Amino acid sequence: MTRRHGRIIGFATAALATPVWAQLGRSVVDTPHNLAASGPGVIRATTEEQVCIFCHTPHNAAPIQPLWNRDLPVSGYTVYSSSALDARPGQPTGASKMCLSCHDGTIALGSVVSRDQIIQMAGGVMTLPPGHANLGTDLSDDHPISFRYDATLVGRDPKLTDPAALPLALERDHNAELQCTTCHEAHDNRFGHFLVADNTNSALCRACHQISTTTIDAHMGCASCHQPHSAPSGPFLLRQHHVTATCTGCHDGSHPGAADILADLDRVSSHDTDRPVDPPDPIPGHSTCTDCHDAHTMEPGHADPPGLHPSLGRVGGVTASGTTTPAASFEYEVCFKCHGDDNALRSSWVPRVITDINTRAEFALSAVSYHPVQGPGRNLDVPSLRPGWTTSSLVHCSDCHGSDTSVASGGTGPNGVHGSNERPLLLARYDTADGTNESSQAYALCYTCHEREGAGGILTDASFPHRVHVLDSRTPCSACHDAHGIASAQGTRTGNTHLINFDNTIAFPDPVTGRLEFRDTGTFSGNCTLTCHGTRHDRTAYMQ
Repeated sequence: MTRRHGRIIGFATAALATPVWAQLGRSVVDTPHNLAASGPGVIRATTEEQVCIFCHTPHNAAPIQPLWNRDLPVSGYTVYSSSALDARPGQPTGASKMCLSCHDGTIALGSVVSRDQIIQMAGGVMTLPPGHANLGTDLSDDHPISFRYDATLVGRDPKLTDPAALPLALERDHNAELQCTTCHEAHDNRFGHFLVADNTNSALCRACHQISTTTIDAHMGCASCHQPHSAPSGPFLLRQHHVTATCTGCHDGSHPGAADILADLDRVSSHDTDRPVDPPDPIPGHSTCTDCHDAHTMEPGHADPPGLHPSLGRVGGVTASGTTTPAASFEYEVCFKCHGDDNALRSSWVPRVITDINTRAEFALSAVSYHPVQGPGRNLDVPSLRPGWTTSSLVHCSDCHGSDTSVASGGTGPNGVHGSNERPLLLARYDTADGTNESSQAYALCYTCHEREGAGGILTDASFPHRVHVLDSRTPCSACHDAHGIASAQGTRTGNTHLINFDNTIAFPDPVTGRLEFRDTGTFSGNCTLTCHGTRHDRTAYMQ
């Protein structure tokens, strides 16, 4: 028997009158649990004046608990379950089942063991009416109860407080099980919701849950995102039916200080985040906010490449070597979770001679050529780089992918890879159709880092006769260049340098030799064998 339950039984044995509670500085009389006719709540008896009788009796009590005056429910309950839960709750036991004798809505409020007749309630009320107090028999949307909270559980989940360090107010039962009474004191409502302690700043929640802190005010309170009872999401106890709906409850443009992410998610190219909570099996092509962000640890700010942005928080990822990590150090590790070895995208955006959807391999430092995401690129001769960029520079994935209205793109919207009107989820326009009229707008993404017409610019032919291809022949950049890279397992050091991997709907094999290839012959020189725009190239050379 716990201290609290021992006090309750001792006091009830001594007297059922209310002054005992008043002397303790807490009184059930002034709470909604006073169901007597004089009670302050909207649910109360028509004539019954005894306060304690609805739960307790000094004689002829129910055999399952001394002084208990109610039958216990016999219905089977659907209990809480989640992949994130290390405990395995069973059917409600102990004090929780006593609470449920009213709060599951299956037994009349006025049905007590010590009376032959049901105590009549005002307005003809029988059971708790629908609402937050009536939990029903489906407890899958309520905080789990009736499970052992012990050192073994804490060993499996280090984010839980060691039971020896729990505040005295949070009591487990004699089986070390967490029950309704761990958080709620049925006789004392001084803290609201019959809580055993003040929950200002989520202090009661944090007594058990050792969640890392954030300085983002809206993320500091558990109740901003979670609700412990009748949570619409079920698993994870979220305030909305799934993760994204919970996040966009604030991030919808109507809350000052909260980025308008909902607008980006509605753009033509976006991460598909509308998925069920805690699905039993991964859903291909689906993600949710918490795949990239940890709301408990995220902070404002920006990291230099390849660092992890503080706005992502302590989130898991996949390393450059392909191993999983619970705490990513680099932005690309977060991206590799879905776009690495098991890419959620099942096809290449541009059809290519070499098809590779493993972005981790494309950006690997062992790759034939690559944009410098994991480390500096191989090519030390890139005359087109704009001021501020060098061949030692690194880029984030989000330097190319993100909202076309974001600050990073020159707009005012939030940064991040949420959604864009430029496919595939790009910061700026990147036309890939053959016959595109060259302009600063058509290839705005490329011209973010590469000069168009300035010193060493693309159209000045400093490294290759780009002008005749891109401007005169209206051939898009993507016809020759694969923006991510070419993995070492698929490309060669002579055939796929400079991100060369032809679009096979624009460049075709040479009809005589059947070859479709580029050959690197040195700095700013090479040759092509292929057919493009009806013109045959047989080791056609260029040299600048």
